[in-house]
Amino acid sequence: MNVKEAVEWRRSIRKFKEDPVPEELLREAIDAARLAPSGNNAQPARFIVVASAEAKEKLRGVFFQDFVLDAPAIIVCYADPSAYPERKKVKGMDMTSEQRALRDVSIASAFLVLRATELGLGTAFIGWMDKEAVKPLLGIPAQCMVPFVVLVGYAAEKPGGHDRLPLDDIMRVK
Repeated sequence: MNVKEAVEWRRSIRKFKEDPVPEELLREAIDAARLAPSGNNAQPARFIVVASAEAKEKLRGVFFQDFVLDAPAIIVCYADPSAYPERKKVKGMDMTSEQRALRDVSIASAFLVLRATELGLGTAFIGWMDKEAVKPLLGIPAQCMVPFVVLVGYAAEKPGGHDRLPLDDIMRVK
């Protein structure tokens, strides 16, 4: 499978087989995230794999959707805004460190999801959660942001595609 195929095949999976995901595959997916670009090469993205029943039980109450804890692996994606060097403020380029961290963890996580798809795994981004409550439960530093998790496992469903806007509706060439 190439990247174009992974983009076309990827769907948000909410029903997973009970089969555990081998650590080797999780490492491959997270390694793709490691290779993603980041501003100033700050590499602020970090990932915690929650796969054991005990670790998942610690997260009970953090998620607002019951199916989340049924996933074989929950990858908690977070970023440290303090990873970026101080820089001179320039009008029109005043992105905060928090915005930069969110951008960079999102890019890295997209790489992770596409590689997981290529490896035959199903994934889903989940952002509907108590983002502050998860930090002390997993030892994530307070200054870090946890925008979402990525569920990973072998799909037990095959959702259809969603309608997408035509390319000409979202792209202009000047």
